[in-house]
Amino acid sequence: MPYTDRFTPTDNLITHLNGVIGGIADAAILANYAGFLSVSAVTVYELAIKDIFESFARRKNNTFGDFVQTHFERINGRIKLDSLKKEHIKTFGDRYVKKFNTNLDAKEVAVFAAEHLSVKNCYTNLITCRHEYVHGGNPTLTLNEVISNYAKGKEVIHSLDLSMRR
Repeated sequence: MPYTDRFTPTDNLITHLNGVIGGIADAAILANYAGFLSVSAVTVYELAIKDIFESFARRKNNTFGDFVQTHFERINGRIKLDSLKKEHIKTFGDRYVKKFNTNLDAKEVAVFAAEHLSVKNCYTNLITCRHEYVHGGNPTLTLNEVISNYAKGKEVIHSLDLSMRR
């Protein structure tokens, strides 16, 4: 499955919520929607990351692909930028870390120039929001911020995919 297919459930959820949330005035319910959506968004990020690493390994060797699939079964939330670079990408070699940094920095500059948003911060903020909601019940972003951060954070995943190619 292409990693981009992982985004479909959350994208569909956002489309649905956009039609529903306008009539909700209760701040607590909106906060719960924001938390729920952050969980969904970060989960699809995790799945997409797993798919990218597994596809990379399978292009090299099917047995390597099986190993990587098993290895990344326990990624569970360890997808912060530092973890991606130091724990995951580095496993495949420093050149892939350099490619990731280069690709991500290019996206960062382009998105910031166009929208005055940091891809890296959006990605990090979404992961933090998910963590705070799951472990404390209080999301750190509003629903609209979750939606925006999710969309911009996808650029981290796209950069990873570009980097994990020969």
